Amino acid sequence: MMPSTLFRPSSITACYAFAFCSSIRLIPYPVSMLFCTPMSLGRKPKPFNAPGWIFELKYDGFRALAVVECGSCTLFSRNGHAFRSFADLATEIGNALKPRSMVLDGEIVCIDDRGHCQFNDLLFRRGEPCFVAFDLLDAGGIDVRREPLLDRKHEFRRIIGSSLPPIIYAGHIEGSGVALFEKCCDLDLEGIVAKYKHAPYDPEQATWFKIRNRNYSQMVGREELFEQERHREPVPGWHTCTLASAAAKETQASEVSAPNYATV
Repeated sequence: MMPSTLFRPSSITACYAFAFCSSIRLIPYPVSMLFCTPMSLGRKPKPFNAPGWIFELKYDGFRALAVVECGSCTLFSRNGHAFRSFADLATEIGNALKPRSMVLDGEIVCIDDRGHCQFNDLLFRRGEPCFVAFDLLDAGGIDVRREPLLDRKHEFRRIIGSSLPPIIYAGHIEGSGVALFEKCCDLDLEGIVAKYKHAPYDPEQATWFKIRNRNYSQMVGREELFEQERHREPVPGWHTCTLASAAAKETQASEVSAPNYATV
């Protein structure tokens, strides 16, 4: 059973543990890389303004934890599987942060020339993926999850600046969720995420909320695609997008009429 929180000693060690990967094959990795349950996203029906909150864009991609140790990086899905299909991206992240060790929460995305996420480019490998990091869980073997969110973000920004390709720092604004959401809708983006800025990184506390743009054009037809496999998750290989890509191609080839689009 995967632990619900990240277990680690007080500093990075050379100890090793074994864990199951998605193919049910045992692989060794440092104890510092044991899986940590990511923060969950609640939902809010509409945006709001509040002084104790920060607001970020919601990035349209695959949620991932990047566990970096002295130039080596593993990207984990939110279900605890290592993303094999993004091995090259993991290598680039490890090289960019060498010789640092840290654990980051973020999103694997493909971004176009306008700075917009393109989910299908990510799904069908039509673009170069990058990693948008929006939280720091561990820095140099020091567990910082109990620190306030804003302090964790400031520390990560201090480390990498605005970006360190292929890593992008997820910026935020304080207090003004309504204006950001309206701009998001104008630009046809997925939505925003509201986060309580003084909260620790604790998945058992509801302090992160997504507010979705219900007119987001890239969401059209996506729910049907994922619903086909949702009842069978976790499926070995699903997190690698292999089955998702195959399902999408099969759907596109077989459907001759407009799909029954779902709203999210």
